[in-house]
Amino acid sequence: MSPQSGKPPSQRQLRVGEQARHALAEVLQRGEVRDPQIEGTVISVSEVRMSPDLKVATAYVAPLGAADDAAVVAALNRNARFIRGRVTPALRQLKYMPAFRFRLDTSYENFARIDRILKSPEVARDLDRDDDQENDT
Repeated sequence: MSPQSGKPPSQRQLRVGEQARHALAEVLQRGEVRDPQIEGTVISVSEVRMSPDLKVATAYVAPLGAADDAAVVAALNRNARFIRGRVTPALRQLKYMPAFRFRLDTSYENFARIDRILKSPEVARDLDRDDDQENDT
């Protein structure tokens, strides 16, 4: 759901977002962005969310193996206009080329945190207690 409107993204927003994600991943994979913070860093583009008017693309990225994730995201934001120009051919069906914004993807950290919680002794104890109650009935 869109945080501002509370409505889920339209089918068109999802489709264009996925096209933008593929195009962005190709540009980053080919190493077209010349910036010391970005060069030599593998960057995973997990999602691109489009604004309802398709004029803003927010890309959620995860720098893999980077010493400073925030510095990589800042470098991507500094080079956003260049990246926009490199992505343009893949999104030529759009009337307006979206402006790119980059955000750090924290979903991997959230998944790991949830996994740690589920494997914790407290949760295991509660699950064992539920199994015992089911066996009694």
